[in-house]
Order: sequence, then C-alpha cells, then structure tokens
Amino acid sequence: MIMHNQQKHLCQTNFKMLLLLLLSAISFISHSQEADSLEQNEQLKKVEQLQQLLQKTQQNQYVDSLRKMELLDQISHVKESEKLKRDKLLQELEKIEIAETASKAQSRAKIERLKQTEKGTPVILLRDTLFSVYTKVGALIPKERAKNISQKITDLYEDDFFEPEKIIAQPWENSIDITYGDLVIMSVSDLDALWFDQTKQELAEIYVKILKDTILKQKAENSIEKLLVRIGLVFLVVVVFSLLLVGINKLYTRVRNLLIAQKKHWLENLTYKNYVFLTSAQKLNVALVVLKGIKTFFILLLFYLAIPLVFSIFPFTQTWGEQLFGYIWLPFKSIFSAIFNYLPNLFSILVIYFVMKYFIRLVKYIFSEIELGKLELSGFHKDWAMPTFSLVKILLYAFMFILMFPHLPGSDSPIFKGVSVFMGILFSLGSSSAISNMVAGLVITYMRPFKIGDQIKIGDMTGVVIEKNMLVTRLKTTKNEEITIPNSTVLSGNTTNYSVYAQAQEEGLIISTKVGIGYELSWSEAQQTLIEAALRTPLVLAEPQPFVFQTSHDDFYITYEINVYVKEVTKKAGILSTLHKNIQEVFNEKGIELLSPHFVAQRDGNTPIVPQEYQQK
Repeated sequence: MIMHNQQKHLCQTNFKMLLLLLLSAISFISHSQEADSLEQNEQLKKVEQLQQLLQKTQQNQYVDSLRKMELLDQISHVKESEKLKRDKLLQELEKIEIAETASKAQSRAKIERLKQTEKGTPVILLRDTLFSVYTKVGALIPKERAKNISQKITDLYEDDFFEPEKIIAQPWENSIDITYGDLVIMSVSDLDALWFDQTKQELAEIYVKILKDTILKQKAENSIEKLLVRIGLVFLVVVVFSLLLVGINKLYTRVRNLLIAQKKHWLENLTYKNYVFLTSAQKLNVALVVLKGIKTFFILLLFYLAIPLVFSIFPFTQTWGEQLFGYIWLPFKSIFSAIFNYLPNLFSILVIYFVMKYFIRLVKYIFSEIELGKLELSGFHKDWAMPTFSLVKILLYAFMFILMFPHLPGSDSPIFKGVSVFMGILFSLGSSSAISNMVAGLVITYMRPFKIGDQIKIGDMTGVVIEKNMLVTRLKTTKNEEITIPNSTVLSGNTTNYSVYAQAQEEGLIISTKVGIGYELSWSEAQQTLIEAALRTPLVLAEPQPFVFQTSHDDFYITYEINVYVKEVTKKAGILSTLHKNIQEVFNEKGIELLSPHFVAQRDGNTPIVPQEYQQK
C-alpha cells in the first residue's frame, strides 16, 4: 500500500513537471511569435513611412512639372509688347525651379538618412545577392516583392533552355516591367527610381544586366565541367597538403634526432657561479617540448588553411571558407592596417627622439667643457656641471615624453589615461622618501658642503667621502667601514668638513687633545713639554708652531690643550694616536706625572707615578 502511494505521488510529480514544461514552451513560443509580430509591425511602419515620403516627393515633382509646363506655354503666347507680363511669368518660373531644387535637395537628404537605417530586402539567387528592394508595389511590401522576384529568377536559372536575350525592359503604364517572354519578373516604379536617384529606364537597364550576368554566371559555375574541375582541385589540395604534412613530420623527426645527437655540444648546463639552473638533459626536454609544440601548431594551421581552401572551391560553401579564412586573416589585416596607419605618428616620434638625442649631446658637451674648466661661467662652479646636466637631462627627457605622448597608440583612450593616473598615484605614494632624498641631494650639490675625497663629520660619524649621488652619501671610516647616509639626514644635520679648512688655510687644520697635569708643574715647563711632544710627531707642522691652552683648573690637576697644525687631514686619527704616544713618552722622560684620568695620592715622600725605566734615569 505504501509503495502504491509512493508510485502514485511520483507519477503526480512527474505529471506536474511535464505540464509545467509544456506551459513554459507554449509561453516561449507565444512570446517569440509576439516578438516576431512586433518586429514585423515595426518593419511595416518603416516601409509605410518610406512609401509616404517617396510618394510625397513624387507628387511635388509632378505638380511642379505641370506648373512649369503651364508657365512655359503662357510665356510662348505672350506678345513681345507685353514685356512686363513676360518678366513676371519668368520670375514665377524661376521661383518654381528654385523651390523644386530645394525640395529635391530636402527629399534627397531625407532619403539618404533613411538609407542609413533601412537595410532593404535582398533579391537572392543561390546565396548570391543581386540587389535589394526598398519600396512596395501595390499591396506587396518589399519583403514579399523580393521573395517573388527571387523565386522567378530561380525558375529562370533552372530552365535548361534559358535565353538571356529574352530578358528585356518594357514600359507599362506608370512603371517599366522587366520580362522574360510572357513572364513579368519585376516592375520598376517611379518610387524605385527616386530611391536610387535615377530614372526608371536607367534603373531597369541596370537590373536587366544584373539578371543576365548573374544567371549566366551561376549556370557556368554549376555546370558538369566546372564540377569536375572543382573535384580535381579538391584532390590537388588534398595531395599538396598531405605532402606538406609528411614534410612537417619528417622535418620534426630530423630536428629531434639532431638535437639528441648534439646534446653535449648545443645544450650545455646552464650555470651561474657553480649553481646549475638547468642540466643538459633538462634543456633537451624543454627543447623537445617546444619543438613538438611548433610541429603541432603548423599541423593545426595546415588543416585550418586546407578546410577554407576546399570550401572556397565550391560556390555553395564559399561563404564558409571566407568566414573561416577571415578568422585568421582579419586579425593580421587589422594589425598591418594599424601599423600602416600609425606610420606618420611613428615618424613623428622618431624625429622627436633623434632631435632630442643630439640636443642632449650638445648640452652634455657644454657641461663637460665647464667641468674641465675650458668654459667658465660667472658664479657657476665646475663641480656643479655634471649634477646640473643630470637635472637638465631629466627635464629634457620629460619634455620629450610630453611631445611624444599624443603620438603614442591609444594615448587618447580612457584605459590608457586611467593606467597613467594609477601609475602616477603609486609612484607618488611609494616614493615620497626617495623624492625627499633626491631633493636633498640636489640642494647639497648646490650648497657644496663637501666633495668626493673630503674628510667630513656628519653627526657622530666621521670618514672620507667616497660617493655622493642623488639619494645617499657614502663615507669610509678609518677602520675601512663604509657608512651610507641618506641625503635627507645629511641636509637636516650639521656637517663638519675638515678638508675644506685645510685647503682654505695655508697653515693647515688644527687638531687638539687634552692632558691633565699636576699643580706642582709650572706653566712654562708644561707648555714646553707638550710642544716638544707635538714636534716629535710626524706630519705635524713646525710652522705655524704648536700652541697650548689651559682649559680648566680641576680639583686635582690642570687641564692643558695642545693644538697642532696638520695638512694630511685624512690621516687625522693616526696623527692623534702618535701625538698621544709622544706626550706619554716625553712626560715620562722628564718624570712628570700625567693625572688624567685623575687619581688621589698623598704627598708624603712616596714615589711619583711614572714608569720605572724613566725613574732610573
């Protein structure tokens, strides 16, 4: 019982689903029919509008022609003595002609606007479009007219005893009929002629020629002889492409075997500093994969070219062949066309580039002459030359890019502009510190606080300048350490340049050190002792003579400062070290205690604090 109820429920569910699908299909069909009906009604409205416009134009021309004939008749009967009346009629005739010309131009403009939207209905013979029909005749709309004409032309094509000279154009009441014997193929009305801006007779003769040529052409194209020739061409294409396929396979096999045989000579290990990126075997595998991919590509291309070529041999498949071949040719055609159309812009870019290139060379030559001292400018230092050239070069390149930008492909597209703005924002946000260092480097260049080779002190870091660029300054310390300092830090702090003072003053740079000596030693003896120690130091100048200052009276000793002149600024640390050694030796030789760092001693006859070897002396 339960199984029976389940089956019953399942049947009811399936029936409901089937009913729902049926209703959906009916609804879809009705909507499709309704859409087709609406489209057909819209097409009929357009046809009616077109018909009304053409009829109105024709009526205006007819009325104007009747009035002109009437005026010409009146003018011919006017007597020579009635000159005033004659002039009046001529003026009216001229106005009618002017109005007729304006009306024709206005109607022509309306028809041209309609041509841009109205496609017309094509008259077809075996998928070959002969011409299009735009107007109706009587109750037949363009679609029905084209269908009837196409059917009659097809009947003539299928007639084995077709005689093309029987297709003629015959005048008939308000139209010209194109007939074949007793068969009226089509009628050319005044509206048809007006649509194409021709007379009925001219348009009818054009249609007669099209009909004769097309039917004869199609008969010739579809004859037994042509069919046999096409079959032979297909066989030839198959043979040629088969040979090409065999050639591709043989060439692939030969190249593959050659790669395997010459693996050791052609495919060596790809290494960098003893690290192997790709072994010879791996390179061989990659080469074989690439070779197989090339082979597959050419085989697919061969088949893709063979299929449209075979299709193009037969008339009824020519459109397929053209479409398939267009998938390959059209992209290449568009690329070549774009390149050809871009040549004027490319030429402009090349001209801008070469002009700017040689102008930059001229500017570089001028700044090189300034750097070498051959060209002197008032207030412009030699060491400014190349940094200034670098700045000018950047500005010139930026100006060159501005000139080139309108000529770049896609420069006016919104995508190109959006990417440019996006890259500009990224550059601005991501390079703020770098830009600040570049600006600081530029300011430092023109401030000239130091140059390459100078010994300087920036903050608590002392060393010789070994590099100075737009972003950083590099120092080399006495311990051969390389210190990199951002230019923004250099600009925001104090910089001491020892080399500048040594060059600016003939006596050299003053360096000093402090010594603590007891109160028992007289000033003159302390002065002489310190000067003697200084003069023993190599690279310390005798002239100007070293001098001594008392800098402070401390609790246990007097602080003396010995000042000496040196010119070898880069050896400052070594000179100070030797000076300290000589001070210690001279003071020990004379039995004088050095009290720095200070210490406390009771003076009750104990031994002075000097080295033992000096005490024995």
